[in-house]
Amino acid sequence: MKIALLGKNPEELKQIALENGLPAFAGKQIAQWIYQKKVRTIDEMTNLSKAGRERLADRYEVGRVAWSDLQCSRDGTKKYLFPVSCSHLHGLNRSDTDPHLEASSIEAVMIPDEDRRTLCVSSQAGCKMGCKFCMTGRQGFHGNLSAGDILNQFLSVEESDTLTNTVFMGMGEPLDNYENVKRAIDILTADWGFGWSPKRITLSSIGVLPNLRRFLDETRCHLAISMHDPFGDERGTLMPVQQAYPLEDVLALIREYDFTGQRRVSFEYTMFSGLNDDKRHADAIIRLLRGLECRVNLIRFHKIPDFPYETSHDGSMELFRDRLSRAGITATIRASRGEDIYAACGMLAGEHDNS
Repeated sequence: MKIALLGKNPEELKQIALENGLPAFAGKQIAQWIYQKKVRTIDEMTNLSKAGRERLADRYEVGRVAWSDLQCSRDGTKKYLFPVSCSHLHGLNRSDTDPHLEASSIEAVMIPDEDRRTLCVSSQAGCKMGCKFCMTGRQGFHGNLSAGDILNQFLSVEESDTLTNTVFMGMGEPLDNYENVKRAIDILTADWGFGWSPKRITLSSIGVLPNLRRFLDETRCHLAISMHDPFGDERGTLMPVQQAYPLEDVLALIREYDFTGQRRVSFEYTMFSGLNDDKRHADAIIRLLRGLECRVNLIRFHKIPDFPYETSHDGSMELFRDRLSRAGITATIRASRGEDIYAACGMLAGEHDNS
């Protein structure tokens, strides 16, 4: 089985070039072919010698994987399904006889909005966190994506050349796969890579400490924290992670950092009718976030099977938003996108029904 070049940096590619009889500077050339010219095969790297390309192709491949299915929403949102070989997934301890070893799938969602094209990318196949209202969490954990798996989503969607932003908000908890997510971010923001500004990237997390501190120290990307309930005991019934990483501890860490400049922190708040959408919850959020420069995104709950709650009524969401706003907290109701193709928040499951 060949080794993917996608996800490697110029120094690593330099060593590979040398091992295959190519000059050291070929490492930078290979990086340019992969990340800037977006080639699919080694044979397209025409400034490498033909003999060198042949030697390289004996053991390596670019690592691009085409999407296997595409669904288009009536609102323009597009959901891509990508196959991922579980034998390549990181963080698995499975025997060769495991019936689930053969393959898995992950989803990426492209959201158009006027002149913006935002790609919602996955970082894991499945998820360990088990949030009760999330379809990804219900399917269990199948493995961490490599940096190459993550970057392949950017390179292989039809909008690859016109993407303006990305959110690590697809399948999986990004900070539970921090090393690969950080490597992908490094390549996205490197001059020799995609050349993106960190301001174009937002990472969404339920607050996995201490990798949250590493992310805040090691990148300048925006942060979104999944709150969903300001009361620890209630949040714990929805999100088991509350037991390991309480919201109060996450907020204490965030307050150590400056969000008054170009970097932003926001809080994601999915609203359930009669559960977390009343004055008591709004006032608790106000107390928790007082003095912190931030935004609260109110999200309509998208109904999933075997979960008893319904989404809050529009009027309740508007009253909730206005109460936060009067207290000086910027609050918005996020428009739902792609619900008809199960592409909205909490609905990704890594499988498409084409019947």
